[in-house]
Amino acid sequence: MREAASGDAARPASELSRVDVAVLAGGLGTRLATRLGELPKIMAPAGGRPFLDHLLAWLAGQGVHRVVLCLGHRAAPVLDHLRHSPPAGIEVVCSVEPEPLGTAGALAHARKLLTSDPVLAMNGDTLAEVDLAAFLAAYRAARAGMALVSAAVDEPGRYGRIEIDGDGRVLRFREKSQAEAPPYWISAGIYLLDRATLDEIAALGRGSLEHDFFERRPAGSLFAFRIAGRFLDIGTPETLALVRDGVGAYAASPDAR
Repeated sequence: MREAASGDAARPASELSRVDVAVLAGGLGTRLATRLGELPKIMAPAGGRPFLDHLLAWLAGQGVHRVVLCLGHRAAPVLDHLRHSPPAGIEVVCSVEPEPLGTAGALAHARKLLTSDPVLAMNGDTLAEVDLAAFLAAYRAARAGMALVSAAVDEPGRYGRIEIDGDGRVLRFREKSQAEAPPYWISAGIYLLDRATLDEIAALGRGSLEHDFFERRPAGSLFAFRIAGRFLDIGTPETLALVRDGVGAYAASPDAR
């Protein structure tokens, strides 16, 4: 485990300051291998800086104080970058998995480092135009043990679609149906998980957070916070090319609902 000390930059008061954020950044990134070589996706260049820098600045700007980076076998460039360029205004702790464990396994491996209740977990290769404080407030109001941010897209492509009822509860995850019309609601890869949920995930030991955990939950147990803002992942060369100014272009949207 490595830790980068926080800087002295002023941070806005927010309930998010008491919520640990787990950033899932241990994926192999095979679709970007020709573009990034041995660099992990979270170190992809964006606006002249690693994507990681934009992501941490965005989280700090929303009031987050502590981040646990869940890293994999390509952790060395991230650890080296944090050692030489520690982020201002936010504490970063790194959890390095000994072998590929999947997103659920990464959370399981980092479980002892995640001390808040709830914990916000997010994919390290996505951008979403979302107000995280509003997401947290909606999660508490829904009295749900787990919640996700859901974005509307015109073409779900490789994303699995989610079906949501009128109360914002996820009924099921499903693949794209050609007979249905857009918009399609998908997971934006940002989640709030209470302590009991995290303990269930930790018991899995490995696997996919979405496929091996969320998709197996009873209908209605997962709350969806729908946003009208933009969503983008940088998991392919085509989508990475769309990133110009990093996460800053995806500032919180007042249209979240």
